[in-house]
Amino acid sequence: MCLAIPARIVEITGDRAVADAMGNRWAIRTTLTPEVKLGDIVLVHAGYAITKVEEEEARQTWELFAQIAEMEAEQNQAKGAEQ
Repeated sequence: MCLAIPARIVEITGDRAVADAMGNRWAIRTTLTPEVKLGDIVLVHAGYAITKVEEEEARQTWELFAQIAEMEAEQNQAKGAEQ
């Protein structure tokens, strides 16, 4: 299974860019998506922007990741209380 993360391009020079997703930044390549520009949101997989996505779709995905992180934190807290 492959996982691609939506991230906003915050810096771009040629086919090299920096993308930000929920405060995490990565150096990525835009070789596969030469049309993207600063501020666009792309799906990042294996260090490459593979497609451009709409902001609402990205926001929904970021919200799901936040919910997953919250559930994991609650589970870890509950396990700690049991020990």
